[in-house]
Amino acid sequence: MTPLRLTWVQPEDLLGHELHQAEEDGREPSAIAARWHRAGGPHSPQRAGASPQPASPYLRALAQDLLDELADLPSKLEGKEPTVLHKIKALCPNWPTKAEHPVSGGVGAAPPPSGRGGFGEEETSPAPATLHPRLEAAWLGRAAGCLLGKPVEKLPLDGIRQLARATGNWPLTTWFTERGLPPHIKATHPWNRRSATTSLAENIDGMPEDDDLNYPLLNLLLLQRHGKHFTTTDVARLWLDELPAGRTFTAERVAYRNLLDGIEPPHTARHRNPFREWIGALIRADAHGWTNPGAPATAAEQAHRDATLTHTANGVYAAMFTAAAIAEAATGTTDIHACLRTGLTVVPPDSRLARAVRQAIQLAREHRDFDTVVDELHATHAAYHWVHAIPNTALLAAALTHADGDFTASICRVVSGGWDTDSNGATAGSLTGLLAGAPEAIPSRWTTPLKNRLATSIGDFNGTGFDTLANLTTQLATGPTA
Repeated sequence: MTPLRLTWVQPEDLLGHELHQAEEDGREPSAIAARWHRAGGPHSPQRAGASPQPASPYLRALAQDLLDELADLPSKLEGKEPTVLHKIKALCPNWPTKAEHPVSGGVGAAPPPSGRGGFGEEETSPAPATLHPRLEAAWLGRAAGCLLGKPVEKLPLDGIRQLARATGNWPLTTWFTERGLPPHIKATHPWNRRSATTSLAENIDGMPEDDDLNYPLLNLLLLQRHGKHFTTTDVARLWLDELPAGRTFTAERVAYRNLLDGIEPPHTARHRNPFREWIGALIRADAHGWTNPGAPATAAEQAHRDATLTHTANGVYAAMFTAAAIAEAATGTTDIHACLRTGLTVVPPDSRLARAVRQAIQLAREHRDFDTVVDELHATHAAYHWVHAIPNTALLAAALTHADGDFTASICRVVSGGWDTDSNGATAGSLTGLLAGAPEAIPSRWTTPLKNRLATSIGDFNGTGFDTLANLTTQLATGPTA
């Protein structure tokens, strides 16, 4: 009988990932690593969520013990990369302190000048009538960017390039397709098996279910039920009520298991969770930005309360960065460069994530050829897993900068850069959809195949249109709890 190899939770697989995490966050795991490998313990799977064969009972028990030992090791980065919010704020000299105004129902004040950048100016928030089309464009953009990246998720960078070049789509400008693809290239670099039937150009029929869309839907429910002053425990209860366990991955799956084991937040983020600095919290951040236009600090604080259920340090910063940048974009009065600057104001400047984002932006400014930028980023961040928040956030910032905020150029550049292609495409599409300002400002080749229809297993949202989701999001941004 074939053994069940549940991804992202087998102790023997978690141990290898935790050894990498320990090296990344300033601990010294070499002695524990030596004990593990002397006992015959495997390395972590390179791209999959589980190794092919289960470990022996001895190795599984040893992995659990060593995970706990690794958690007790001191970190050299503790002071530079805290997770507690007041400590994060203390390290951020440019934390947004301006008077943040919730969106009002009235119109009358003149908008602030474009490019203000979120560094202390007085703000005027957009009216609901102008916010709604931006939010619809953001939902559509998130879906289109995600869908573009789905068929090449988990593929190496060279495979993505070969697949696109072989079908005349390089530099990437539109959906991936199998039409005209030589069989030997398909055999060498097969599409993501779960996504090819729904996300190649010839197969798209509405937006298929994806965790990158499930989490924004969950956060609509969160804000509807608890308002903007929700707690991390509220997030946990909502997940247990509304999120199928099989729809979680990496840090979210471990935290979900921890909840079922009776572990309470925020300990759910740390207990035997080697994925706590990966991209999962970032992909949950959009709704916090969408519902706080012109209020990046509020958006970042909401993202922090959400993220700390599952993530720590740089995994949390990536969510805060994204939420603040999106809150800036949602005003409709700025550009992508100001959005990225605002995002960095809520991230400790000496953290690994802040340094990676600054370097990525600089690379994007220096090189006309985006492939050169991508190659440099991959060389710099080769030690990180392809789902880690640091390389993916850096790639996102580079693509947005290089594309100057253009919708098509942004989602195509970030997907062509590899790593977590669907998640990065989704976030780039959300941000640049906001900047585009309305659904009709996004080229129809991206929006028409979506058929204004979203598949999901979350709540009653299955089959909901993006226009309806924009209505709900606008209400949450402008209603009595805003």
